[in-house]
Formats: sequence, C-alpha cells, structure tokens
Amino acid sequence: MSGRAMWGIVPAAGSGTRMQPLAFSKELLPVGTRLDDGAERPRAVSEYLVERLIAGGATKLCFIISPGKSDILAYYGDAVGDAPIYYAVQPSAEGLCDAIFRAAPLLNGEPVAVGLPDTVWFPEDALTALPDHALSFLLFPVEHPELFDAVVTNGRGEVAEIQVKRQDASSNWIWGAFKMPASVFAQLHGLWLERGKRDQYIGTLVNAWLELGGRALGIRSGAAYVDVGTVNGYREAIRMLGGEPRRALFQPRRLGAGAGEGNAANERGDVD
Repeated sequence: MSGRAMWGIVPAAGSGTRMQPLAFSKELLPVGTRLDDGAERPRAVSEYLVERLIAGGATKLCFIISPGKSDILAYYGDAVGDAPIYYAVQPSAEGLCDAIFRAAPLLNGEPVAVGLPDTVWFPEDALTALPDHALSFLLFPVEHPELFDAVVTNGRGEVAEIQVKRQDASSNWIWGAFKMPASVFAQLHGLWLERGKRDQYIGTLVNAWLELGGRALGIRSGAAYVDVGTVNGYREAIRMLGGEPRRALFQPRRLGAGAGEGNAANERGDVD
C-alpha cells in the first residue's frame, strides 16, 4: 500500500456496558504506558489500534463516535502524526456495520482497514500481511472462539463462513481486523442497504455476500489478541504488555494543546 492513500476506520461509538461505570469513553481506558519525550505516560487503549492501522498503511483515520463521546475528539484532535483524523457520528448503537458505513461519504475510492479500539494485539505490523486486492481478515488464535467471531477457512485460505459468537464454533481463529478495496466496501454497503440494514455484525453481512459469490481471505498472521472491553481482558492486556513502557510510534495531537479543531463529517457530525 506504499504511496497510496488508505483509510483506517475506528468504530468507537459503543457504550462500553461491560466496563461501566466509567467517567470517560472506554476507548480512553489507560492500558500500559509509553515514553513521551523521555517521560512515562499512560496510553489510552485505542492508541494501540491507531498505531497498528498506521503501521499497516493507513494514511488518514475516521473515528466513528456517539454524540456523548466528545472526549475522544479532545484526546486525539485533528491528526496523529501525518495522518489527519475525521469524525463521524453514530447517533445510537446500531452495530458495527452501521458504524463503519457512516464513513462512506468520506471515502473517495480508497481502500479501508478496520479494527476494534478496545483490543490489543500482536504483532504490531500484522496488517501488512493482508493483500490489497481482496476483502481479507486478520486472524488470531484464541482459547474461547465462542466469545468472538470465528472464521472458518478452506485449504486455500478462503473464508467459508464467519461464525458469529457461536457456542459450537468450529475454528479457534477469530478476526481481529480486516481490510478491503473500495469496490468491496461499496458492494458490502449496497448489500447492507438491500437487506434493510438488519446486519449488526460484519460476520452476518459477509456471510450473505459470500453466498452471492463474494470472495474473502483469512490470513493467519496474528499471534496474540486481547479484548480489553471486559475486566478479565483488561487484566490480561496489562499482563501481556508487561511493566516496561513502550516507545509509541506517535503522540496524540490533543485539542487545547496547539491542535486545530479536528475534521467533522459535517457541522452536526451526523453522517447519513
């Protein structure tokens, strides 16, 4: 993807009920630390995804936030390093599909990568293993796939089915992020609209798209994956990250600290 523009979409509109009560957005939950001009400072959990999206080729970012999550805008401001940040609003929690398609008016025929901002995974550059030409899922092995979206692949690495939080999951490989060209994003968006926007999970939408002849790849390049959206996951993330601060690839350009006012999808922030 070198030399080409790519969007990194960060769906951050969820209410975070599993980690409540919190006095701030769950995406800003402190997890681990980083070195900032030689000083050790806490890191927001969503920084790990932002860092990985940029390492994977994203040149600009779109945060999908809810109306009450202005603290995310205040934290990240208008850019991360050289990557400008845009914001779109999901008025109510209607699922991941509704969230990522809020970014559709901002896209200009450019590819897209999507991850979840309350997760931490390794290796940091795993997104670079995903091809540019097809919808592809970055897969991670886990002990309890029934808690996630398990991805079943055939011998050629093609996705046969995504099993959404199924107790009888037949694969222990789950998706942690995905990437697609603009043409596939448009196809999925169109299908989601045709299906009456009923798909909340990307897995059910992709399954329907596969049945219509679509093709997706599952890339088993992930090594470790933790969902920090639960108390147990939070403890596991702290353990996985260890006690030493990590040198971050960027520093958030917070509003009120010399930053601009960010980029809004429109003045209301609501993307239709």
